[in-house]
Formats: sequence, structure tokens, C-alpha cells
Amino acid sequence: MIALQTPVSHDIAVWVAGLLGMADNWLFHAIGMLVVASAVLILVVTPVGLGGVYLERKLAGRMQNRRGPNRVGPYGLLQTLADGVKLLAKEDIIRRGTDEVLFRLAPYVVFFTAFAGFVVLPFGPGLLAADLDVGIFFFLSMIGLETIGIVMAGWSSNNKWSLLGSMREVAQVISYELPLGIAAMCTVLAAGTMSIQGIVDYQEGGIFSWMILRNGYWAIVMVPCFLVFYVSALAAAKRAPFDLPEAESELVAGFHTEYSGMRFGMFFLPEYALMLSLSGITTALFLGGYHDPFGMSSVGGMFHGVWWWGVGWFFLKATFLFLSQIALRWTLPRLRIDQVMYLSYKVLLPISMVCLVVTALLRLIP
Repeated sequence: MIALQTPVSHDIAVWVAGLLGMADNWLFHAIGMLVVASAVLILVVTPVGLGGVYLERKLAGRMQNRRGPNRVGPYGLLQTLADGVKLLAKEDIIRRGTDEVLFRLAPYVVFFTAFAGFVVLPFGPGLLAADLDVGIFFFLSMIGLETIGIVMAGWSSNNKWSLLGSMREVAQVISYELPLGIAAMCTVLAAGTMSIQGIVDYQEGGIFSWMILRNGYWAIVMVPCFLVFYVSALAAAKRAPFDLPEAESELVAGFHTEYSGMRFGMFFLPEYALMLSLSGITTALFLGGYHDPFGMSSVGGMFHGVWWWGVGWFFLKATFLFLSQIALRWTLPRLRIDQVMYLSYKVLLPISMVCLVVTALLRLIP
């Protein structure tokens, strides 16, 4: 059963369905709502992705004792926008020997799957595009579908570096989706629902109601779950020290070596969108979502149902996780592929399995 909650997307979808004479077609109505909600989210989230690029460049500059962007606009704020305009003006080169259909299609697959995860993220009270009863499953599925676009890019480029990068991505995703999904299932078992909105509602009531710090024995199992989920999310986002699919010092640029112009930009921007969505899902599952640590957004609190209060806390937590991913990139060295596999199968996977069993046992305790 799918429950869709977005008044704006609902009204637009109904209007379009009425124009096409399909107002009574429930399938068209549902698809229309998802498409419109996704379009709105892309228009909202794309500037956030551009801001993420700026934050990374400034933070990396500070960590390397330099200024970072500081020429275009005040404090270099317009540098990322200028780079985007430059990419639009660049020639789109497709070299001889490529599989042109897959080569052209791959960036679009990566772009839309990276942004699709935002559809089920609750940014504030009632502020989500679609409250799916299987929201966790939908989010993890979108992460997996992104890998298909990367494999398409690597295979169709007719370049050995691109192919090696895409094969590394496949091996990495297969390894880290297991502990990622199992850690997410621990929160599902604890809250008793696969709806992300339902999991956030379960954490209402202040900081000691958040999954990671929940009263009783829950914190003992949820802290390692959080760490497993966060490390696996780094690997899913191809962030250092798990950036083996790109590995500029080894594979030129990895799976997108042969891409130029805006097609390259369609690989570059979704990386930051995926970082933000993974930070958002981590916030929703373990850090109380849009609930503040003081319980003022809970039922009876002075900010209960106030959208800007919830949005502010959600983005504060997600931004902290986002910045920590950037800091780790410029702090830790890249792992070897054998070390990546070892960490997944012999460290994170056993820990996540133990956490899942313990969580199931805790559910049996009255």
C-alpha cells in the first residue's frame, strides 16, 4: 500500500490528469504525483548540491592551509555556478568505438536515481514528497540502481580505466549494501515499520528517544548499528577512503574518464546529492529526524507541527554528517580493494548480523 503526501504535487497531478481525461485512472494519478514531486525536489535539491560542492572546496582549502574559492562572487560563492556554466559551454565529445546509446543514457540513470532518494525523506512535519510504507526499501533500491548507470558508463566507454572503475563499483556495492541494509533493518525492527516517517515519529520526545541514544538497552545495539550504517554509506557514496571506482591516481577518473561537458557534470553533481541524501537518511533513522533534542517538537511541545523548526534541526544534523564526510575525504588515505572487501565481509557484516539478532531479541522483551 502506497500513501502519497504532497498537497502541491497532488493538485498538479490531478490537474494534468484532468487535462488528459484520465482523472479517474489511479495508476496515472500515482505516477503523476511521483513525477511532479521528483521534479520539485530536483529544483529544490540541485542548489543544495551546488552548495555542497562549494562547502567541500572551502573546507578542503582550510584543511590544506589555503583559501579555496575566493574570486567569483563574495567569498567565492558563485564559483560553483560559474563552473556549471562552463560545463554547459564545453563540447560534448563521444569518442569512436563507444556504445553510443548506453554512453548517452548512463549519466541520466545516475542523475535521477541519486535524486530519487529525496522523495521519501521527511524534511519536517508533513514535508515529504511520498510517505511510502516501504520507504527504506525504496531508498536502498535507488542506491542500487545508481550502480547500473555506472556500469553502463564504464562498459560503453570502450576504455580500460572506465571498465575497471565500473567493476570496482560493482564489487564495492555488492559488499557494502549487505551491512547497510541489515543496519537499516535494525531500526525497522525497533520502530515496527518500514516507513521512514514512521521511524522518525517513533523517535519523538527528545534526545533520549532518538534511536542512537534510546533509553534502556537499545543504545547498546544502536550505536554499533549507526557506525556500520555510516561507514557503509560512505562506501555507497564512493567517498574516500572508499573512492576506488574513481581513484584518480590509478584510473585517471574511473568510470567517467571519457565524459566531458554537461554529461560529466551529471556524474559530478549527483555525488553530492547522494552524500546529502545518505546524511538525511542517517539522520532520519538514528538521530531523530526533524525532532529537536529538547522535546519541543513533540506532541504538547511549543514547536509541535512548526515546519521551519523541524526543517532547521533536520538540516543541522544532516549538514554535520555531510561535513564529516568531507573531512574524512581529506584526512584518510584510500584503501586497497582487498582491504575494502575485508572490512565489509569480515568486520561490518558480522557486526550488523549480531546487531540484528540482538534487536530482534530486545523486541521480545515486554
